[in-house]
Amino acid sequence: MSDGTVSDGAVGDEEKGERVVGIVLVSHSAQVAASVAELAQGLAGGGTGVPVAPAGGTEGGGLGTSAELIAAAAAAVDRGAGVAVLTDLGSAVLTVKALLAEGDELPADTRLVDAPFVEGAVAAVVTASTGADLAAVEAAAAEAYAYRKV
Repeated sequence: MSDGTVSDGAVGDEEKGERVVGIVLVSHSAQVAASVAELAQGLAGGGTGVPVAPAGGTEGGGLGTSAELIAAAAAAVDRGAGVAVLTDLGSAVLTVKALLAEGDELPADTRLVDAPFVEGAVAAVVTASTGADLAAVEAAAAEAYAYRKV
């Protein structure tokens, strides 16, 4: 998955027709995005049925962000209950904000979530796996800022 594409293994059970919040993880690195997606799904129980897609790096495999990869990932995880987008660094935020401003590049009910990348991704996937709505997924991911490590 290091080429930045959306893996079939990273997408949940769309054939069941379930409305579930999709998660897109935007990183400047394809490997980081894919690894965080794998970690979040694994910690959520693996077979949660939550569609998660990494959108990392550029189309050419370099470091950076790609509006095209983000839009493709969001379309791939959209199951009709909204899409939560988490980002790693500032320019990834700017890329997602630009896509949201255009209005037709991302699925309806796509939200940029202000949350720590790793902890927020885990919280978002775990919460989405319960069937929670987009607002609850967003709140759980944002709440991860409060997780204390010491």
